[in-house]
Amino acid sequence: MSMQERNTPNRSIQCTVNSCAHHCQNEQFCALDSIQVGTHEEHPTEVECTDCMSFRVR
Repeated sequence: MSMQERNTPNRSIQCTVNSCAHHCQNEQFCALDSIQVGTHEEHPTEVECTDCMSFRVR
């Protein structure tokens, strides 16, 4: 992903994870067209059980 793409927010995906490579640093949005949401639990019951599987360390 180029620097230009990274700075183009997808206003349909709000994000506050500044340490993600896809985070738009000037705004609280993700730059990806879509994200994959997953879980680390067999039977998730709380929001904390879900994860953004598209996360990449900056």
